[in-house]
Amino acid sequence: QVQLQESGPGLVKPSQTVVLTCTVSGTSLTTDTYYWSWGRQPPGKGLEWMGAIINSGSVYYLPSLKTRASISRDTSKNQFTLKLSSTTPEDTAVYYCARAKELVLKTMDVGDWGQGTQVTVSS
Repeated sequence: QVQLQESGPGLVKPSQTVVLTCTVSGTSLTTDTYYWSWGRQPPGKGLEWMGAIINSGSVYYLPSLKTRASISRDTSKNQFTLKLSSTTPEDTAVYYCARAKELVLKTMDVGDWGQGTQVTVSS
């Protein structure tokens, strides 16, 4: 059974880069054709898919975040990472990692999800 666990700094100051890591257990990032995604849910808003990396290593991004987001992976640790630069308070959200057969995830009813980690951008 796959399990995903997010980790991150919790609080960052505006303009800083936030780095989030998803540790995967129960399967490998490189087996089967799955999209390993990052999504977020700001307070009072719906889920926003941010981007994904597939088992081949190809990466996909939400166009509006492409200049600020970077997704990579460390197959030796079975982890994938999201870096989000030039943060503003509008980036405050619960950030989730997920595994799914679909690329763009609009709800958490599809795929396997971590529990989420709160990121607050504030001075």
